[in-house]
Amino acid sequence: MKNPESISEKKNQKISEKIKKIHEDHPDMGYRRIRDELDRRYDTNVNDKRVLRLCRKSHIQSTIKWKPKSCTRAANDPAHIARNYMNRDFHADSPNEKWLTDVTEFKYYVGIEVHKVYLSAILDLYDRRIVAFRISNHNDNPLVMNTFDEAVRLEPDAHPLFHSDYAEFRIIQTVDFNTPVSSSAQD
Repeated sequence: MKNPESISEKKNQKISEKIKKIHEDHPDMGYRRIRDELDRRYDTNVNDKRVLRLCRKSHIQSTIKWKPKSCTRAANDPAHIARNYMNRDFHADSPNEKWLTDVTEFKYYVGIEVHKVYLSAILDLYDRRIVAFRISNHNDNPLVMNTFDEAVRLEPDAHPLFHSDYAEFRIIQTVDFNTPVSSSAQD
């Protein structure tokens, strides 16, 4: 043989086989968790960088990729600035005085395929109860508006200060946009 395999190359080959086995069993594991698994289950103590290098060489990567956390910045010239009625006072003295809303994303897996589901909820600040909620496969305006409509349907006499990340307003009157408005001037 012209260039015999070195001892470290032979070790790398054995480690690579173990890495491939771990990846087949757990495709969601990244190189750090694979290194931990090598240490715990295979009694193979190796450096993170070595595992990363071997994973890259074998084109092994986690099926889960986290998006970098981004920072939302205020626009230089915002088109609309919502009034701050709540002024960070997240306390209510009576039911239906103040409501909060938000949408939360949940991820789940079917095999290795990532799926998302969105929960839109409205919380009463008085007793921290959920006034209404909706679950959808889409994070869109209908999800939020359907949650809002459900809350108004369940609490028709409520006129709370309504706070979201995007706007604050007080519910003064419930309007049914599907009912035609009659005018006495036209009668």
